[in-house]
Amino acid sequence: MQTKKVLVFGNILLKEDSLPLLIIPLLQEKLPDYEFSVFDPNEQLENQGKNLLIIDTVLRIKKVSVFTEEDLEKLETEKRYSAHDFDLGFSLRFLLKVKKIESVKIIGVPPMYNQKKAVQEIANILRG
Repeated sequence: MQTKKVLVFGNILLKEDSLPLLIIPLLQEKLPDYEFSVFDPNEQLENQGKNLLIIDTVLRIKKVSVFTEEDLEKLETEKRYSAHDFDLGFSLRFLLKVKKIESVKIIGVPPMYNQKKAVQEIANILRG
């Protein structure tokens, strides 16, 4: 089975934006067929493959939720925790428009969510 790559966004220095990074070891243990890579906001998304799979903190959600390219317009851009938040929605919409990527799935995690619960919910989503 081929390893699936998951880009993980976050900022370990900000408690409200660190959960995706903190749970990487738990996700790797639970999902050995996935490669969880911390993604630097300065790297280029278009070099990460045609079908992006992302885990990131999403404000104002109550549970782990999935967002696809159809949902990008709904993601708000008003409050930011780190540099990667500033242009993520715009960048993804642009890359889709110019056909540099074909699809995107963002697994959104609430900022102050229970780690074990987040891991289980993300695992359920990734397993389909």
